[in-house]
Amino acid sequence: MPSLLIVDDLISIHEMLEAVIQPTGYKTAFATDGEKGLARYKAEKYDLVLADIDMKPMDGITLLKQLKAYDPTVVVIIMTAYASTESAIQALKFGAFDYLQKPFKVDELMQALKRGLEFRRSVLERETLGTAPAVQAGDFEARLPGPSAKIKRLIAQLKKLATARTPVLISGEIGSGHLVAAELLHAAGSPAGSPFITIDCRQSSLETLRAGLLGQNGAGGAWVQEAQGGTLFLQHLQSLHKDAQVEMISVLRNNAHTFRLVCSSEEDLEKLAEEGGFNEELFYRVAALPVHLPPLRERPEDIPVLLKEAAAKVTNPQFDAKMVEFAEDALAAFRAYFWPGNLFEFTQVVSRLVASTETRVITAAQLPVSLRELKDWPPLADYLAAQEKDYLARALQACRGDKARAARALGIDVSRFG
Repeated sequence: MPSLLIVDDLISIHEMLEAVIQPTGYKTAFATDGEKGLARYKAEKYDLVLADIDMKPMDGITLLKQLKAYDPTVVVIIMTAYASTESAIQALKFGAFDYLQKPFKVDELMQALKRGLEFRRSVLERETLGTAPAVQAGDFEARLPGPSAKIKRLIAQLKKLATARTPVLISGEIGSGHLVAAELLHAAGSPAGSPFITIDCRQSSLETLRAGLLGQNGAGGAWVQEAQGGTLFLQHLQSLHKDAQVEMISVLRNNAHTFRLVCSSEEDLEKLAEEGGFNEELFYRVAALPVHLPPLRERPEDIPVLLKEAAAKVTNPQFDAKMVEFAEDALAAFRAYFWPGNLFEFTQVVSRLVASTETRVITAAQLPVSLRELKDWPPLADYLAAQEKDYLARALQACRGDKARAARALGIDVSRFG
């Protein structure tokens, strides 16, 4: 029998909810404020928590935060009496599964409880999956190679989130590895052979999205049905049509328990939402677990490993491409370059160089002009002050110690080099 903890400071609400819910097969318990609700949950965990937002001394949002801190897997549905969605969005921001606006209909309540219970069960099922053998053998390290601390932290975070059922939002600049991160999350956290459905929000028209993603009345389209039991990956979420954003909220409310949702964005979705450029409620529904991919320029120590990885995948008509090496001056240029296209641009550059080189050792003279002259670097002001020293040192190294040339490339005064 599923258990439900109801937290509300009105006894009349307790009586009404008990009369409605208990006959449907739930075991109910009650608390009259947030503090008592938290204590009761800690004493005996419940499958679901239904809490009012307006209580004293501890309100529903504070209760939600403390419940999530105690048990990240807790499923909380918030009740709010306000006409606007502002308080509901606040609840989603801090991890609520869903919200109900008073006065709500009995069928709305029961549907919300049903969805929450199904989601809770899927969470518990995922916790028992463990990590797939292939992932344990080093898939994360193989697909995200490099000794840098930033890559190691990213791998640790992805491994930690792999079996979570809560939506993950992968952010980072274009070409920084969104698809790789999503595929790793899926492989490590889903049953073998389960579907991985990818949708490019940039390429899909509203009509296509309604047919494949949204469906009718929030039921979800064909792609949502195909993703059941696996992962639905929404690429370039910042480009999702505004009308589709609103409809997507209903899709997630009705289907969140049937698949793992992973999204990616090259833009700051939170900032877009604050400025009105992205639906705020949808943002908080998809951004519960944020993952940020570091740009390539922030991890120059990974460049040698990445060069070997990329070169080994290329065919050269004269000799084994695996034997190709990069001279120190070429390596310095690779480390110093800004890489606006990140790994995508990096792989393209290396592939062209290795496939066409007539010498086994590639020098800086063979590199594209953009790498040799640093023309694509942004102004130094775009970097944090704490990074300036390293930034200058790498620029100077790439320019072979020529301070004047490095200063011109960066658009700064040569005196900055001391």
